[in-house]
Amino acid sequence: MDYYGSQINKLIEKLAMLPGIGQKSAQRLAFHVIHMPEDSVKELSEALIDARQNVHYCKECCTLTDQDVCPICRSEARDHRTIMVVETTRDLAAYEKTGKYNGVYHVLQGAISPILGIGPADIRLKELLTRLQGDVDEVIIATNNSLEGETTAMYISKLVKPTGIKVSRIASGVPVGGDLEYVDEVTLLRALEGRTEL
Repeated sequence: MDYYGSQINKLIEKLAMLPGIGQKSAQRLAFHVIHMPEDSVKELSEALIDARQNVHYCKECCTLTDQDVCPICRSEARDHRTIMVVETTRDLAAYEKTGKYNGVYHVLQGAISPILGIGPADIRLKELLTRLQGDVDEVIIATNNSLEGETTAMYISKLVKPTGIKVSRIASGVPVGGDLEYVDEVTLLRALEGRTEL
């Protein structure tokens, strides 16, 4: 049944297409946008269009940026000899929030997943290998702790090891605040193997 008319329904439908936005959230957002001042709505729509038109991949690390080279790759304060390989720009942002990593990144824009038909040629591995021809001491593989992430990590390790560059994998284990009885065996084993001396 049509409660609102075609314009509102169209707005709700388009908002519901966004990831993580269900029908109720889309409806709530639609009504919020409708009640916003017209200038604010124009600014929002212009920001969406500008981002879509101007955001692309960094020429060095393949993260999303609106410049040819992202601010992290341009920074002289970063250690360009250490490259952390992550799956997405969101993963890069998560590590940056820690404030503890001073190297640079390489964003794969995905992970190898034979089930989904995603192979090594479908992610940014070629660009990584090109970067490794420069002056690199270590590659830290920080893909997700999933079947796809592990497959990707092993594949990258096999590519990088013959070059003589040090390859490491982030440790994974018990989450903070997690009860051991609820943690799966693989995670517990990883926590044990990745232990550090106190």
